[in-house]
Amino acid sequence: MDLGIKGKRVLITGSSGGIGIEVARLLKQEGAHPFLTDLDEEALKKADEAMGGTAGIMAADLTDTGQIARLKARLEEEGGCDILVHAAGVTGAKGDPLEMTDEDWMEAWEIDFMSAVRLSRALVPGMVGKGWGRVVFVTSENAVQPYADEAVYNAAKAALLNFTKCVSMPYAPKGVLFNTVSPAFIETPMTDGMMDKRADEMGVSKEEAIESFLEEERPFLTLGRRGRVEEVAPVIALLCSDRASFTVGSAYRIDGGSVGAMNI
Repeated sequence: MDLGIKGKRVLITGSSGGIGIEVARLLKQEGAHPFLTDLDEEALKKADEAMGGTAGIMAADLTDTGQIARLKARLEEEGGCDILVHAAGVTGAKGDPLEMTDEDWMEAWEIDFMSAVRLSRALVPGMVGKGWGRVVFVTSENAVQPYADEAVYNAAKAALLNFTKCVSMPYAPKGVLFNTVSPAFIETPMTDGMMDKRADEMGVSKEEAIESFLEEERPFLTLGRRGRVEEVAPVIALLCSDRASFTVGSAYRIDGGSVGAMNI
């Protein structure tokens, strides 16, 4: 299927690994021009090399409005931004919700929510000027099925889901379509870190930690395994495309059945 995005310029955040780099690779195959951003420049260089060395790269802290402004200026030098895929995020602090400090809450809020708001403010007006744009936010199953020990992450991701619906209303008529995808327990550096920590705490192998996590913490994950980035990226690519021209304000679950409720 021709996605109709040949020549489109795409900013992908959190793109030094995991879902972000797979999305960049897939969109490049479709003829788009990916631009990668993350915190670590060396990791970005490696990601770019893995893709053939043709992507633009720039390290940026997306909680810093000044760095977002510099990122915007760099994108404008290279032709602007037609598509934003915002995959950057952190799980944040975990534990009893009432034991989370203000700093714990604000870290997740700044990275997992406000970065999306700030990027949208910076980049969407340029899309409106062209009369065409796509924004895809990577949220999480936690947005609709919260887990008690991940309260700071739950709240930020739920807010991002709500923001997507709100901002889609005034901007879809201007040609810019906002949507989200909600992965669950995908094989990424973030979940690798979670499982390595669990394995250490339990004194078991990583494979045993994953198995016990699925059994104890994700009882509705019907497929009984971690997902793969190759199973997430195609859905994001479709939402970035000209083919998804009647899809707006939507939330797509890519969760192996992990959310134990109907998607309404």
